[in-house]
Parts: sequence; structure tokens; C-alpha cells
Amino acid sequence: MEERERVEGERIYTIPLRAVKKAPRWKRSKRAIALIREFLIRHTKAEYLILDNALNEKIWERGSQKPPSRVRVRVTRQEEDTVRAELVE
Repeated sequence: MEERERVEGERIYTIPLRAVKKAPRWKRSKRAIALIREFLIRHTKAEYLILDNALNEKIWERGSQKPPSRVRVRVTRQEEDTVRAELVE
């Protein structure tokens, strides 16, 4: 794997989504999105968060009952209080 130069203001997080199992089965993907938002706002101290469409599709690809157990996300700071999160593949 090639080493990438780190862009200032860019980080990669692996977000655990095990707490989704505590939600009812039909609400698990919705809860996973909420957990991702909570995690990123807590770790980046941003007021606004933009989730990439590919990240949303990854969470919902197996339906509302079976979201993935963890997700890798690349976070870039766009402005002082705005952060953009996209899926790392």
C-alpha cells in the first residue's frame, strides 16, 4: 500500500458500530448513522457535519437491520466549524 501525504486537517477514523445491536432490528441502520454523527462531532469538535453519499449507501446496503460492525471514514475540515466525512475503501 502506498503511503499518502497527510493533508492538513485530514484524519482517518475507524468507527465501531457495535452499540447498534442495542437498537430494535428495524432501526439499526438509522441508529448507525446517528452513532457516526455523534462520534465525529465528539472527536472533531465541529458544529456541522456533512456525510458523503457513499458512506450512507454503505450503511444501508444490507438493509435497515444489518449495518456493518465498523466503518472507516476519512474526515476533512472544510471550514472552521464544518467537517466532511467520506468512506475509505
